[in-house]
Amino acid sequence: MTEPLLLSLPSPAAVALIGAPGAGRSSFAARHFQAAELVSGDFAPELERRLSQGELTVIDAPLTRPDERRRVLETARAHDLPAAAIVLDLPRQVLEQRAARLGRDVCAVLPGFGELRRTLGGLHKEGFRHVHVLRSLAEIDAAQVVRVPLPPDRRDLPGPFDFIGDVHGCLPELLELLESLGYAVNGLEVTPPAGRTAVFLGDLTDRGPDSAGVLRLVMGMAASGAALCVPGNHDEKLVRALDGKAVKATHGLDVTLAEIDAAGEAFGSEARAFIGRLPSHLVLDGGRVVAAHAGLPAQYHGRTSGRVRSFALYGDVDGTYDALGLPVRRDWAAGYSGPALVVYGHTPVAAPVWINRTVDIDTGCAFGGALTALRYPELEFVGVPARRQYVAPPRPLPLLGPGTGTPELR
Repeated sequence: MTEPLLLSLPSPAAVALIGAPGAGRSSFAARHFQAAELVSGDFAPELERRLSQGELTVIDAPLTRPDERRRVLETARAHDLPAAAIVLDLPRQVLEQRAARLGRDVCAVLPGFGELRRTLGGLHKEGFRHVHVLRSLAEIDAAQVVRVPLPPDRRDLPGPFDFIGDVHGCLPELLELLESLGYAVNGLEVTPPAGRTAVFLGDLTDRGPDSAGVLRLVMGMAASGAALCVPGNHDEKLVRALDGKAVKATHGLDVTLAEIDAAGEAFGSEARAFIGRLPSHLVLDGGRVVAAHAGLPAQYHGRTSGRVRSFALYGDVDGTYDALGLPVRRDWAAGYSGPALVVYGHTPVAAPVWINRTVDIDTGCAFGGALTALRYPELEFVGVPARRQYVAPPRPLPLLGPGTGTPELR
């Protein structure tokens, strides 16, 4: 019995089903995908519509030339979704035999076959993140498609959750907060209350007294299933520094790097790998709640691209700076009208701020404020005050944002 050949496809995504005439694209598509998921002919309008709704879409067209495939890639990119390719690369002899059996012009096979063979090696470079090439009838028969949710998609996790704002190396406050939330803390071993999961909103490091300790604790909680985590801009900068990239070791990064160096090469490698694996954001509880370090507009929820990751890390910025040399951040939350509750940090405030269906829970612990958690679905805040001011804030923490009030969750 032939072992199945598993083809992992991100979902949702644009899937290009590529093959010369006679390769059996339509038969393959009918066997592995629903009819509503297939587009062909003048596929661009329907591809655009389906990707805008976040639906997996399979393009059943030859697509043997790069200019044909470019339309697929550009549409996927415009909707912040990946593009994948399944290539039916049968030998020329098999294609010619099929054409002859069906009474078709054998010579019609040659242009598509030659163009595909000429350009097949460049699919990754063109922009297809996932490429599966099937080179025989046996491989086509053995193929099984496996749909893999995109990294941010954890809608399968219903909670309850404890969202924790920017820790910034404040290990003593984090341990106290976890105990206040009912987590049993025994050294670096943390056991959550039954059924609950901590969700860290990023910026684990810098400014506070023990960034390496915070990393150890959060990494251990994530490994045991007690926590989830998204990266913050400070964590992302730490990765670049650990990779040897040219970064300015400011805002506490110099101290963090020294702590990691003192902890040993193995710990540095583990920390780098841990942060590097984190999804840009998390969509949880059937899509009812989203966690992102700097927040995220509704059109980016559950999607993956450089644009989505940049917004989740840095917020709505345009590269300009204010008089204090700080990035100018536009107020994305003021115009938010999505159905999901968005929990975020990044912008320190003196107390949690509700705006529409969003809440900022970065209460500036390292600046002498507090470390705050939001219990979900209860929508209750739990906070512990900073032991001391570890660094001075660049400006006083605002007492209130543009709006307050608790949104009604449906």
